[in-house]
Amino acid sequence: MTDRTVDEPTPSPTSTAQTLGRWALAALLLTAGTGHLISPASFLAQVPGWFPAREAVVALSGLVELALAGPRRVEVGWVVAGLFVVIFPGNVSQLVTGTDAFGLSSDLARWIRLAFQPLLVVWALWSTGAWRAWRERS
Repeated sequence: MTDRTVDEPTPSPTSTAQTLGRWALAALLLTAGTGHLISPASFLAQVPGWFPAREAVVALSGLVELALAGPRRVEVGWVVAGLFVVIFPGNVSQLVTGTDAFGLSSDLARWIRLAFQPLLVVWALWSTGAWRAWRERS
């Protein structure tokens, strides 16, 4: 437990590995966000056909990823982790429907992708220092 006040800034990650992790995460978000906007077909494959306004959801999620791209710190780390949680059902849908996209042309490939989704959540929380900051406040 620390004696920090609410107004005191959250410490930023200091390790070189975390800094590199934040930059790599930013590059991933920038690439994915751009892809949503210029080549939405693969991203539409993750949105179930029954879902309303599929094209708008893909475009909006791309804009969110672009807004979150950058070597962000603690507060944004939780938002990025949340984004990865929110898009997980789309990955499940792609597996259940057997939809080919992103080079995932087999159920095995789609299962492997699902296994990596929690790692993206951990990556966002670790590289931004969000997990550490939460533990220090607890």
